[in-house]
Amino acid sequence: MLDQQARLKRVLDYIEQNLDEPLTVDLLCRVACWSKYHFHRQCSAYLGMGVYHLIKLLRMKRAAYQLIFRPQMKIIDIGVSNGFDSHQAFSRSFRHVIGVTPSAYRKAPDWSSWQHHFNDITKIRVKTMNATDYVIDIIDFPEISLAVYEHKGAPELLGRSIQRFIEWRKAMKLPPTKSRTFNLVYDDPRMVKPEDYRFDLACEYGGDDLRTNTEMVCKTIPAGKCARYRHLGSDDTLSCPIEYMYSGWLDDSDYALRDFPLFFERVSFFPEVPEYEMITDIYLPII
Repeated sequence: MLDQQARLKRVLDYIEQNLDEPLTVDLLCRVACWSKYHFHRQCSAYLGMGVYHLIKLLRMKRAAYQLIFRPQMKIIDIGVSNGFDSHQAFSRSFRHVIGVTPSAYRKAPDWSSWQHHFNDITKIRVKTMNATDYVIDIIDFPEISLAVYEHKGAPELLGRSIQRFIEWRKAMKLPPTKSRTFNLVYDDPRMVKPEDYRFDLACEYGGDDLRTNTEMVCKTIPAGKCARYRHLGSDDTLSCPIEYMYSGWLDDSDYALRDFPLFFERVSFFPEVPEYEMITDIYLPII
């Protein structure tokens, strides 16, 4: 028999994989194998919010990303794709969650409040994360030259840096399909002051020197041995495998850390794909 956490994980997975579909109580009860008379109370007790509020937050998060990072999409199309049948309904719901209308948010996103709006989703995902089946492999990573946008500042302001990086990448005609995408991860945001947090946004680059571009610099990922874990799903749960690689896996291995930071390769990313379909390869440089 499934325990409560396993049931909730099934419900959460189903919701994330079917955000475009009608999600009724009867349907979710069948997914969880729970009585409809107790479903809402059980979900609220474990998740810390009602299931319909969770669905709304997940849709609003996707809509917020689309508004900023998919400027070619019309606002009404974003609303329809997230379950709203009119511009007015979408605008009203978005304003209730985010505090401003979709058009105002697209023009001037308030990155400082980003984490506040969607932190509850992160907590739920981490709570239901299964941390017992990580598979780590060892690879010889080849040297790769990068063009890098260096973010330094509070993690919740990272979105603003991502915007600038994407704008440069589009101008240079270096889409993810043509140039691999990486992040160099220097700091644990829980261990440094917000203003000292560093995180590089990068893509594979073999062009001219970037010194004439004040926002971009050249860097290199050196060739060397790495432990690799392929993470499937949202960035909200990246901390779980990272902690495992640094503690349980490294302690039980015969390897030591190399003098280069942890880094990611973004194989597929949100909102190009749904969050549950994101693929991030995590690399821990070792010797």
